[in-house]
Amino acid sequence: MAKLQSLDPKTPMFAQFKEKTGPIVLANTFVVPKERTEAFLALFHRQAEFMKAQPGFVSLQMHKGTADSQLLMNVAVWESTEALATAFGRPEFQRMAAESPDDIVSYPHIFEQSDV
Repeated sequence: MAKLQSLDPKTPMFAQFKEKTGPIVLANTFVVPKERTEAFLALFHRQAEFMKAQPGFVSLQMHKGTADSQLLMNVAVWESTEALATAFGRPEFQRMAAESPDDIVSYPHIFEQSDV
């Protein structure tokens, strides 16, 4: 399973699940060894299809770092933290998440829109 790391050590994603807010954006940056990129994207596609069918899902996009970067970033919009937490906790998704190799690192963080 991929290693989950926190972008903000004071506020890990699982703590963010407790905040009842929405709509929210999940920005998840992955460090993926070059030789695993194709297999990772195939697994991510299966996970994305599952998530798209979940209540509260709005949209997602995958982005790839430039200049031979090992980074991939998923940006997903959800109606609420509760909807994301419920989908994330489903056994079907957890089984797929467990398929991710141990040498992949994931940096998920939840954001809400800020008026600027």
